[in-house]
Amino acid sequence: MNKSFDIKDIKVIQAPLAGVTDRVFRGLIRKFGSGCLMTTEMISSEMLCNNPEPRIIQFEEFEHPLSFQLVGHKIDKMTKAAKIVAPFADVIDINCGCPVKKVVVSGDGSAMMRTPKLIYEIIQSIKEAVNLPLSVKFRLGWSLNEENYIEFAKTVESAGADFVTLHARTRSQLYQGSADWKKIGLLKKELKIPVFANGDIKTIEDVKNCIKDSNADGVSVGRGIMGDFTLPYRIEQYFKKGVILPPPSFEEKISMLKEHLNSEIEFMGEKNGVKFMRKFYNYYISQERNCSKYRSVLVRLETRKEILKVLDEILSLHYSNSR
Repeated sequence: MNKSFDIKDIKVIQAPLAGVTDRVFRGLIRKFGSGCLMTTEMISSEMLCNNPEPRIIQFEEFEHPLSFQLVGHKIDKMTKAAKIVAPFADVIDINCGCPVKKVVVSGDGSAMMRTPKLIYEIIQSIKEAVNLPLSVKFRLGWSLNEENYIEFAKTVESAGADFVTLHARTRSQLYQGSADWKKIGLLKKELKIPVFANGDIKTIEDVKNCIKDSNADGVSVGRGIMGDFTLPYRIEQYFKKGVILPPPSFEEKISMLKEHLNSEIEFMGEKNGVKFMRKFYNYYISQERNCSKYRSVLVRLETRKEILKVLDEILSLHYSNSR
């Protein structure tokens, strides 16, 4: 736990992504210079209460400030889970935004936006049990006909939440269409606590436009980091100094991919690490010609040696095309 942590010092939050933002992912963000608020993958309160030491909550000290995101709808389980992670956390975040069917079908994630009284009770119970800042991430509502984000946010604020993050889509939109940053601006006018903007933030230009539309206190970035661990640092430099640093070159992205691959293999073994990395290739190589062909090759490979060989081939082709 970072005793000096203050949300007012934070402009960038690394958004949680299930099956993506593991210990290695977070560590690489730190390596590339960012001091952002890190967030674990979404942690099931039910799972954590049954298994208090799962791999999903493993972390390194240098990751602080670090937020642990919990998902669930049972007051006792959520409170117990908060107590388990509290000794290691700088923030506890409650997930009221996940739109995935297997999550919402049990009343968790964005389904919580339909039960504001319950989230109020969960927040109050956790705040009484642990002495940590508490945040809530949520969406515009269940659907376009059920947009209740302002009322929902006022409820979590009155319950004791210290800040919120709004993903500017409804649950029914999933990740389709465009995030409506102007609605984050409407929420910002209604709350006294900090509001972070989430959704469609992949470049510094996106950050500029988002802040213009929302007047948010900062941004929460998820998929934009996939394939570019420099993004949080570059956003921070824009906020702090107004400078716009260039994104990594293709050569730098391939080098980053190799480091990511090697680190995941070291963390979880070659078989599991290779399988885990398959979801990332397209983010790293999408700017290269014929990238879809290479991605289809990479996702079939089963050893580090094979993957590194193909990455070197891609890089050689890139140099040839650049001449």
